[in-house]
Amino acid sequence: MSDFTGIKQSIERDESVETTLVDADLYVKYQSPNKAFETLREGIKRHPHSVPLREKMREIGVVYQNSDEASEQCLALAGLYTATGDFDLAHDRLKEAKALDPRVSIAAGLEAIKKASSKTMDSGFSRVSGGSETEFAFAGDIALVSIFDAVEVIENSRMTGLFVLKSEDRIASIAFNQGKIVDAQANGVNDMDAFREIIGIETGRFEFSVTDEEFPEVISVNSNKNFLLNTLASLDAEKAEKMGTRDLSQEEIAL
Repeated sequence: MSDFTGIKQSIERDESVETTLVDADLYVKYQSPNKAFETLREGIKRHPHSVPLREKMREIGVVYQNSDEASEQCLALAGLYTATGDFDLAHDRLKEAKALDPRVSIAAGLEAIKKASSKTMDSGFSRVSGGSETEFAFAGDIALVSIFDAVEVIENSRMTGLFVLKSEDRIASIAFNQGKIVDAQANGVNDMDAFREIIGIETGRFEFSVTDEEFPEVISVNSNKNFLLNTLASLDAEKAEKMGTRDLSQEEIAL
């Protein structure tokens, strides 16, 4: 892609966001908050990592006492701010999300901020300059910022992009659409088999780059968290079964 094309797309994207914000303000001015919410939702679908759109949605949600919407946007914004290194804003949005909806758990978000802010650029989250197709990215050390933390940030921010993990003996990747896991690759295998390998990686560097186009959905996931936990439980069960078989064999030999 040429520099001109990239600049043109960036301008068009900015104009689209600005138009959506103006329309939302007009709907609010004429007492049509539902129309404003609808307009902003459509805008966020097109630009899921747009801070201005999400901040506007949060603002209108607070004014019109739509605590669920406002809280959801606070969590997404916290993830975006954490990834860009704006830790104070990320913390403020997490606290606001909890105040709006006491049922919301912000522990993972606070932990992500703590880990990211206490490490240097080389060891925690850091901004990565990408090409014209990559609007935003973050990177880190998987030993310090776990796969769980990284996935939570991506999910809360509803970002579409590719999470690439590089360890000593392998290169793996996880594809996300709107924050949901849709595919994985590792050691020449795809989907579930690849993800089972990835989740066991404990050391290495990762990098996440946001893309405009979504990926084909190879893995169908309703909840990233449940998917991660179920995969871990399955791996633990397999290990336990193997250990049991091994112990039984040893007992038979002893007999």
